[in-house]
Amino acid sequence: MSTVTLAEAAKLTQDMLIAGVIESIVTVDRFYDVLPFVGIEGNSIAYNRENALGDVQMAGIGDTITAKSPATFTKVTSSLTKIIGDAEVDNMLQATQSDYTDQTGAQVMSKAKSVGRQYRSQLINGDGTGDNMTGLLSLVAASQTIDATDADGDDLSFGVLDNLIDMVTDKDGQVDYFQMHSRTIRSYFALLRALGGAGIGEVVTLPSGVQVPGYRGVPIFRNDNIPTDQTTGATNTTTTILAGTIDDGSHQVGISGLTARNAFGLQVKNIGEKEDKDEEITRVKFYCGLALYSELGLAAATGIKN
Repeated sequence: MSTVTLAEAAKLTQDMLIAGVIESIVTVDRFYDVLPFVGIEGNSIAYNRENALGDVQMAGIGDTITAKSPATFTKVTSSLTKIIGDAEVDNMLQATQSDYTDQTGAQVMSKAKSVGRQYRSQLINGDGTGDNMTGLLSLVAASQTIDATDADGDDLSFGVLDNLIDMVTDKDGQVDYFQMHSRTIRSYFALLRALGGAGIGEVVTLPSGVQVPGYRGVPIFRNDNIPTDQTTGATNTTTTILAGTIDDGSHQVGISGLTARNAFGLQVKNIGEKEDKDEEITRVKFYCGLALYSELGLAAATGIKN
């Protein structure tokens, strides 16, 4: 199974329109710059998630070996769904008003941004019902969730971020991302300013060269689809911070996006002219999903106040 980010897919494609569509999506959310997508056969992928390591023991000469327990695994399946939309443009408008802005191209790009935003939302909030993906808020294990210490929620602190980093262990302590709402990022900047003499200068440079805020070398990605209206005790404006790892190609750690191997990434298809109208239809679609290979590659802190 191939693994490539959408940003890399834009470089590899020979179709200028599709490349532009992909670049448009990457611009919508910088997390697409680092999130790998795996092309799969069929409409789902099955993988074994490690539950427990095989045991070992300390032993001396002549000791009986009792460490016989094997590693245990749980088989997990992640499925594809589709995000799709049609751009319909009147042929006369295309012919008469495309001298400065290609009307079809503009509509396709708009659909592409909507695809990107929809996946961005599903990445967080998808509940796995119907045609929805299963997003990070549903995938995070209860044992990987840090609840607020105060009954009505906690203020953001460096300690919360440190605890999250400590919870992500599937890459031997390497953490690849934080995801948080822009409100929480503003609170993080306020923490830095309150240190006295500290600048908001820690950044992480992504493979594209774009810089995003960072904490202890971990990039912070903004995703305003993370709810800020969660209820913690008497407070109904709390939110969640996510931290985790990204698949390294082994399909054993972190998360990766899923797409169809034979229809990789964003697809733009000319459907043709409508039967009953002088309009041309261009379809934008994305066969997509999300896999969490190891539960130790995702952690969440809940009940975070502004």
